[in-house]
Amino acid sequence: MKHTVFTLIFVLSLFGCKPSKNLEVTSPDEKIKIVLNNEENQLKYNLYDGEMAMVLNSEISILQNVKVEVLESKVQEVNTTWNPVWGQFSEIQDHYKELEVSLDYEGTPATLLVRAYNGGVAFRFKAEGITPENNAAFFVEYGMPHSSGVYSPAGEGQPYGPIAIADLGQAKADGKKHKIKMPLVVEHKEHKFLSLLESDLISAPGFDVIKFNYDEQKKKLVANNPFKSEEKRLITPWRLILLEDQIGDLLTNTVPLNVAAPNQIQDASWIKPGKTLWDWRVHGFTTEDGFTYGIDNESYFRFIDFAAENDIEYFLIDDAWYTKVEPGKMTMSEKLDLDKVAAYAEEKGVELILYYDRRQGDYGDEALFPYYQSLGMKGIKYGFMGSNVPFTRNAIQMSAKSNLLIDFHDGPVPFTGVTRTYPNAITREFCHAQQDSRRAFTQKTFIRMALINALQGPLDMNNGIFDISSVNAGEREKGPKKLNSLHTTVAAEAARTLIIFSGLVCIPDAPEAYTEKQDLFEFIQEMPVGKWDETKILHAKMDGYISTARRYGDQWFIGSVHNDGGTLDINLDFLEDDKNYIITYYEDTEVTNSKSNPEAYQVRIGTAKKGDIVKAKMVAGGGHCMWIRPE
Repeated sequence: MKHTVFTLIFVLSLFGCKPSKNLEVTSPDEKIKIVLNNEENQLKYNLYDGEMAMVLNSEISILQNVKVEVLESKVQEVNTTWNPVWGQFSEIQDHYKELEVSLDYEGTPATLLVRAYNGGVAFRFKAEGITPENNAAFFVEYGMPHSSGVYSPAGEGQPYGPIAIADLGQAKADGKKHKIKMPLVVEHKEHKFLSLLESDLISAPGFDVIKFNYDEQKKKLVANNPFKSEEKRLITPWRLILLEDQIGDLLTNTVPLNVAAPNQIQDASWIKPGKTLWDWRVHGFTTEDGFTYGIDNESYFRFIDFAAENDIEYFLIDDAWYTKVEPGKMTMSEKLDLDKVAAYAEEKGVELILYYDRRQGDYGDEALFPYYQSLGMKGIKYGFMGSNVPFTRNAIQMSAKSNLLIDFHDGPVPFTGVTRTYPNAITREFCHAQQDSRRAFTQKTFIRMALINALQGPLDMNNGIFDISSVNAGEREKGPKKLNSLHTTVAAEAARTLIIFSGLVCIPDAPEAYTEKQDLFEFIQEMPVGKWDETKILHAKMDGYISTARRYGDQWFIGSVHNDGGTLDINLDFLEDDKNYIITYYEDTEVTNSKSNPEAYQVRIGTAKKGDIVKAKMVAGGGHCMWIRPE
């Protein structure tokens, strides 16, 4: 990883001096300010955005109910840039001011790091000599106005919210309390948007994923994560509060990546993001020439042929390719010859990704990953590993040793920032994947997940269904349980593949579905997944719409979807001066209907220049795409 470093360090040292009760640090643009105080020997923080109080009188600690003394502090400013292996940006600026505070918890030394970015703040503790008897935990309060609305992921279901903070402690209609979890989105009463999450958990042994709850006594949202390790050295994840004026800008906020540990893979040249075809949702589909897709050589040859002809980098083979699992060995299904399929893929220049279901044999990844590498695989789709932090951390590291990409499914750990540290962790299903549990087909749910679930990192959502009518009619073995429950349009499906950021964009339909709409498929085909130079969220409204623009070189790809239907004004002020551009539009038509006529679309070509405004018109549940390049 290349680094260009421009660093200015200003140290305000209080060594040898009695520190003030209040310590503070501001963001580089001086808009965001964090003030710490340790009155009554309890460390608390206050967060301000200009003159507006965002979080007040909130405790932060690793040893609760233990008196803390501030020994000394210093502030430094750092301004660097770095280049991700892949991502939404080809270069990222890491500019912050950091307050380092030396603490003493009744004889136990600790250090608190507080970083102030223009887009938010980050907290991390380090301590030596911690023992189980200390009952250490990363405890943070979030003292925000009770009227602020909270949104939370809900597994594969539609995300919760908005729930007023004051109501978090109240039981729902079923008598149970709300189960809120990272990443939270908070619509603050000051008309700001916050996200509460963590980053660099992979560098913090002994800690589980951040867990939120509501303290009825203090009337505050809190997070309290115990330190579960025999190691005496404690380092916490970074606890983050992102802060933006527009909700969509949370998605391009780079603080979670900036605080993550740098790339640990010395030679990452083998890690290549891209698109993949996928067999699982196509099983049972019969083509017009009478061929029925299944788990067999001929089906996989068809996928590989289409991938090779259309510059699709990968083909993902899902479950049931094996019948028995042993350490470092699997008995192949008699339905196909995997060696022959792998040889055919290599001949065609297509890489293979292979599924593994941990429920069918947990023999340890020490043998699993080298075995997958010996089969000639490029990556592994890992199912049913559970939300197990140490296990997932080891799987990421061991897959990297075997030069394998890894795609986690079925309720994975949200390792935010891990794509910087281990860029082979290419994507994860921290969302509802298309057709998966059939709980969340709606456009409203898609928009919620795009604005909430996606904050923790890349998502494997499996967008891009083109043969919508066939899926709704049940012409797949693994289609929706309820017929006609998929309400979308083909233009929206194309747009979704761009809107949801991932290092591996998995498109789930049959090759024939894409061939039939080849002019629309062009948008996906031309899209350079994960190799973006720049990303902007042009419009975003919870439950309403989202419009995303991504740049690759001098080309722009823009995808928009709308829950209720309407027109978004796309201002092309980001184009270069004195240059003419060609735009290909992929869009809904006057007769498109997400329920009754979802496959009606049109493709047309126009021209544009900087400052033009495109009227992106969409039906309810519909979408709009643009591919813009110099004339």
